Formats: sequence, C-alpha cells, structure tokens
Amino acid sequence: MILNIQNETDILKSVVLGQPHSMGKMPLIEETYDAKSYESVKNDIYPLEDDIANEMSAFEKILLKYNIEVLRPNILPNCNQVFARDVAFVIDDKIITSNIIPDRADEQEAYAPIYGQISFNKIYNLPEKAHVEGGDVVLYNDLVFVGVYTKYDYPKTKTARTNSYAISFLKELFPNKKFVPLELKKNDKDPNKGILHLDCTFMPIGNGKALIYRDGFEKVDDYNYLINLFGRKNVFEITTEEMYWMNTNVFSISPEVVVSEEHFTRLNRHLEDVWGIKVETVPYREVSKMGGLLRCSTLPLIRG
Repeated sequence: MILNIQNETDILKSVVLGQPHSMGKMPLIEETYDAKSYESVKNDIYPLEDDIANEMSAFEKILLKYNIEVLRPNILPNCNQVFARDVAFVIDDKIITSNIIPDRADEQEAYAPIYGQISFNKIYNLPEKAHVEGGDVVLYNDLVFVGVYTKYDYPKTKTARTNSYAISFLKELFPNKKFVPLELKKNDKDPNKGILHLDCTFMPIGNGKALIYRDGFEKVDDYNYLINLFGRKNVFEITTEEMYWMNTNVFSISPEVVVSEEHFTRLNRHLEDVWGIKVETVPYREVSKMGGLLRCSTLPLIRG
C-alpha cells in the first residue's frame, strides 16, 4: 500500500474506520480521560455499544457508497477502539504511530494487519517523550497545523495530548512542511470550556474553506492567523454549543462531499446552500458522548 495524505479534503480512497464491538463496561468517572466522557459518566448517559455500532455502521455505508476501501482494526476484548484517529496518522507517504495515553496503548496491537500492508520503512514510531495524537494534526498541503498545550500543568492535564517536542520530531521527519503550532484551551471536566484535539475547534473543508471555533484557542493571534489565511468569507464560525456537539469534527470524502452529523442543521445548511458542498448526514450523537465524532473515528490512508 502506497500511503498518500496531503490534506483533509482530497478524494478519499482508503481509510481505517474504528471498531465499536467489545467496548467493555462503562468506565468509572476516575477512569475517563476527556471532558465529554467525564460528563457522560457523571450524568449516567454514557452510550451503549449497540447504539455506537449502529451509528458507525451508518457511517461505513456512506463510505462504501463512494467506493472507498474501508479497513477495520481487529476486535480486542473489552477495549474501546472507536477513535482510530488517535492511534496513528498519515502525512504524505508515512504513517506515524502516536504515543497515546497509557490507558489506550493496547489499541495499537489491533492495527497489525493494516500495518502489514505498509512498507516497514514508511512506519515511524515517536520517541517516548514526544506526545502527539492524530486529532491534533490537521493537514493543509504544505502547512501542518498542530494543536499543542505548553503550560506548566501539562503532565497533570488529561486532555493535554500533544507537546512541543513532538512538533520538533515531525519537523525533522518532514523538512519541506511548515508546522504551525496552535495553543488550545484545556479543561478535563467541562466540555464547554476546553478542547480535546485541534479537530474539535478547527477543520479545513471544500476548497479553501474552514470551520473554526474562536474560543478554542488560547491565543487570539492563532485565531487571527487562520482567519487571515482562509479569508473571513471562507470561514464558518462555530458557536460554543456547536463546539460542544463537535460541529468542526466532520469528515471530507472529497472537496465536494462532507459527512456530517444529522443534528448539525445550521452548519449543514450553510455547507449546501452557501458553499455548494454536498452533505451526507449520519446519526453520531451517541459517539459524541465519548469525546469524538466523525473525523476522530477515521484514519485516512490514501487520498488523491
């Protein structure tokens, strides 16, 4: 398999979709590692496996409708494997295995059959102190946006997943790319006040368009950089409530087609009526209760 991922929107040809089966029991509140899961457990609304499986099946049907190759990780017993994006990510023709949090390290063994199709010299493991997850890496051709958290309390912050050292490593691996760090606000318990990954506050779609939640960024300069890059007329600004439901975490099949959640009415109407992008809607609200959505469920391998 020759990997090729340059951006978030080129025509998708091959993708890994996470696995909903054998998720295990609802975690204890002290076992949660993101604010949305914390809230779901606290309020006793953590999703059931059957509901997750139904939503992911609806997503898979859309992908297959567009003749996309859909690969799935092996099923591990009693292991939540929904969010494939966190396990690894592809830049150009290389796949980088994430140093995900220890609670989720077992997930990586389920990807062995997929890795077996990739040339070993295109597979990279990060140094131990380089922390990064795929949800914090957003590709825009020669630009690579990386969501980071650089404050002193990084080691104690569960939702801090990507550090500056990881960016330094990636710069060496991809010297022709420009890496743009974007500092994210973090909160381990309130999903209205913190951002788990960059793709929960910013996402390029279509041709030169973007979805942005302004208050997800720690520095207003980072927000202004994105506005200047895309142009204000090409940006759809997300409200706090829409961020809570993860409106930026849609998934592009091509520049002309986006998969979105069926409840995102304001966004979906704008995409179709203003920007002329076809929207394929799926139910995905139960998945969102675990801190991720459509993009988080995928690991694209080939676009273009």
